[in-house]
Amino acid sequence: MNREVRVRFAPSPTGALHIGGVRTALYNYLFARKTNGKFLLRIEDTDQTRFVPGAEEYIKEALDWLGITPDESPWNPGDCGPYRQSERKPMYMQYAMDLVEKGHAYYAFDTAEELEAMRERLTAARVVSPQYNSITRTQMKNSLTLPEDEVKARLASGEPYVIRIKIPRKEEVRLNDLIRGWVMVHSSTLDDKVLMKSDGMPTYHLANIVDDHLMGITHVIRGEEWLPSAPLHVLLYKYFGWEDTMPQFAHLPLLLKPDGNGKLSKRDADKHGFPVFPMDWTDPNSGEKAMGFKEQGYLKEALINFLAFLGWNPGDHREMFTLDELVEAFSIERIGKSGTKFDINKAKWYNEQYLRAKTDEDLAAYLIADLETEGIQIDADKAAKIAHIMKERATFPADLWKEGKFMLIAPMEFDESVASKKWNQEAVIVLSAYKEKLSAFSGEFTPEVAKSILEEAAEANGIKLGKVMQAVRLAATGVGAGPDLMAVFSIIGKDELVSRISLALAKLPVQG
Repeated sequence: MNREVRVRFAPSPTGALHIGGVRTALYNYLFARKTNGKFLLRIEDTDQTRFVPGAEEYIKEALDWLGITPDESPWNPGDCGPYRQSERKPMYMQYAMDLVEKGHAYYAFDTAEELEAMRERLTAARVVSPQYNSITRTQMKNSLTLPEDEVKARLASGEPYVIRIKIPRKEEVRLNDLIRGWVMVHSSTLDDKVLMKSDGMPTYHLANIVDDHLMGITHVIRGEEWLPSAPLHVLLYKYFGWEDTMPQFAHLPLLLKPDGNGKLSKRDADKHGFPVFPMDWTDPNSGEKAMGFKEQGYLKEALINFLAFLGWNPGDHREMFTLDELVEAFSIERIGKSGTKFDINKAKWYNEQYLRAKTDEDLAAYLIADLETEGIQIDADKAAKIAHIMKERATFPADLWKEGKFMLIAPMEFDESVASKKWNQEAVIVLSAYKEKLSAFSGEFTPEVAKSILEEAAEANGIKLGKVMQAVRLAATGVGAGPDLMAVFSIIGKDELVSRISLALAKLPVQG
């Protein structure tokens, strides 16, 4: 292929963008960048009955957040616009009429009641999948069965009609899918799909083919759910005479439920408590709210990396990729055919890796923002120190505050399970001595100093420090486990540590 590579992502504005759609956009973007081609975004809004206000803006914001930026779109048009199908409406009829004139499509005047009666007859005759096809169309009300003058009269009177493709009765349709290899379908299994609806709007099938042709699309990378429609699209390219410029197809594997049984849905995600949308979404009609990866604390770099591996692999053991590195490594040949389990724990792992790779200063910004909502002021240096010792324990930015709040707020309660086993006379003796030595100390209170004074307090009383360390942590933090304790002490500060030890000594009853 000597043409410039041009790919497109063509979502419908019918609600929030599913994470499977984001993966499709990502693969298209990676392929375009890898081949120095162009990545287009086209809004497929021909079905106005399913249009949801705000959905188009959501698509734009989600892709912008992730850095999957189209070269051409409704907001950054190129030479092939408009980029909304509803704005392209006037031109589709001429292409449908071209097919009618060539004998590859026809007018159908059947009412909804007549179509239902046809399906009932076929069902009664034990036809498994009732269709309007090469056999049944001969018994229906269309321009193939009605006299020509009657057809003209019906059209002239303004009688509602649709235009259907005329599928051949006995023909093998073949396409070479870049992921699945040769796909062959017999035309007897296909039905005469509607190309133009009675409201004058094209169906997906017609608009999709016409737009891809006019926009110079060279590769159609889309979800597996469109594979059954691919033979119909191949026939349309043939009937239009566009076979020489027909794009190559690549149908992506499904995203499966965590257990691998069936396609991933919002219901499954809700059941397991994880998002399937890139950002929060509130349905404007129902008011139903759905959580997004962004608001749940997933970093965009982590989500991109995670999505890339849902169906693709680089052929080696690497797992961590920047967006630029993904571009360099990406190839359609390394996309698998089989569905991929949606493992949210892997997404969390990626988030942890990217979180830990950030600087303490970057993480401090997350912490400071969370603290502001709590009405707590903290300087950037202290926030960076907290972030430094907490990031190895954090999965999401919010964990820095949730898990590290004990460094800013003194505990009012103490873990009973730890206190019942570790808060004994030896712990009280060491902590009492430690408190006195801390009160007398003046100077820079570093982790090393905090540890040295504690060791002195234990040694002076002939008690091994290891026997009371959990009790020391309990007094200062309220719990029995956590990050490096001496680092925690230096962040808390000497005076606050003395106050916390005093509270624990006064409040906790000695065991044994």
